[in-house]
Amino acid sequence: MCTVVVSIDPSAEIPLIVVGVRDEFTDRPWVPPARHWPENWPGLIGGRDLRGGGTWLAVDPGARRVGALLNGLGVLAPEETRRSRGDLALLAAAGGRPVEGELGHYDPFRLLRADPAGASLWHWDGITLERDDLPPGTHMIVNSGWERGEENERVAFFRPLFAKAGRPTELDGPWEEWRELATGAGIPSEDPRTMIIHQELPDGRTFGSGSVTLLALAPGGVRYDFTADPRDPGAFRRVLTE
Repeated sequence: MCTVVVSIDPSAEIPLIVVGVRDEFTDRPWVPPARHWPENWPGLIGGRDLRGGGTWLAVDPGARRVGALLNGLGVLAPEETRRSRGDLALLAAAGGRPVEGELGHYDPFRLLRADPAGASLWHWDGITLERDDLPPGTHMIVNSGWERGEENERVAFFRPLFAKAGRPTELDGPWEEWRELATGAGIPSEDPRTMIIHQELPDGRTFGSGSVTLLALAPGGVRYDFTADPRDPGAFRRVLTE
């Protein structure tokens, strides 16, 4: 996953809204969100990466908690002992946290854990683990980290739009404005501001945005919308409202 938007408003009926755009090689197999881990993580819902077995984003509906993973920058783990980072999103959704002494097998990452009470973001660069607690407001996280300035064109364009978007007051209410922004607001993939990417690589493979998740978490429930058609705001399907 290469873009996550986190909107935190403790005074709102829906304190936490999360948008997640997953970018990956298009030939990497995966399946849509469901309860894919009945043995180890029975309550969690998320899309499953069939190569690594984990996920890029998971939700615990009972705890009203989400975990989301992005690639980071830094020193890669040794190839012979490298582990998939997909289990870290499951760990976060289940309420856990990464422990520095146990991360030597993972490539660099950004890991979000959030619920209606707030959000935390861990950064692992292959050497050091750091943590930020996100304050109320609208935040964007990309592979380079928690972007608070205007250096990233995607963030500079989209964060003000998400910050101004009307905040629904009901989980089952209208979400059209959020769906439009979450699917890229019509910005073409060749535009440096784009949030929905598509790149044809010299080796013949394609790297691009394969799915979008839109989550709303409130003390009284969770709304989980998902689409595998990341440029169509009308293509979202409801995974869960409870």
